[in-house]
Amino acid sequence: MLDSSLLYSVGFALVFIGILILILATVLITAKSQRKGKVKSAGIIVVGPVPIIFGSDKKSVKTILVLSVALTVLIVAAMIIYYFLLR
Repeated sequence: MLDSSLLYSVGFALVFIGILILILATVLITAKSQRKGKVKSAGIIVVGPVPIIFGSDKKSVKTILVLSVALTVLIVAAMIIYYFLLR
């Protein structure tokens, strides 16, 4: 079986890589916006199967809304499958 310290290290590495990607994306968007003057953004925070959506314009929010509905359906489906497999 996998050692718990290995799983801890892999989890920590994934969180660290995710934070680095967020920082890099922020820097790139900021640099790009200084040339053009406009930034459109939207985001989602998923708490359990409930998405919280925010954004700066309607088009971005609609795109994130579609993605969040798809993600929510996948999460609920995964929970149902997990429940029936382990019961």
